[in-house]
Amino acid sequence: MIRRSEEKQSVRKPAPFNGVGEITVRSLLNGPEEMSQKGRVFGHTTVYPGSEIGYHIHTGDSETYYILSGKGLYNDNGTEVEIGAGDVTYCAPGEGHGLKCLGDEPIEMIALILYE
Repeated sequence: MIRRSEEKQSVRKPAPFNGVGEITVRSLLNGPEEMSQKGRVFGHTTVYPGSEIGYHIHTGDSETYYILSGKGLYNDNGTEVEIGAGDVTYCAPGEGHGLKCLGDEPIEMIALILYE
């Protein structure tokens, strides 16, 4: 399968999990059907300046972020750590995380959610 850039679904929406502001999600693969039923999200996400994905706990799945650009404050189970381009975060099943954009540049990242 090849998905051309213009074929990707792109949605700008309110930041999830009682977050602040807005994010854009571009689906790289469209859900479990395209992920061999092993995950539900493989996407390119933008978190805009002043926006924040609210803290949430993963049940039955894990989530990995690969930060492409921008700076953020990552909440790793209640511990906040500044992250930036090239960093990778991992939230295991049963753990929690959130992400706040810092500065004037949006955070661009790849997000991957896999089932347990």
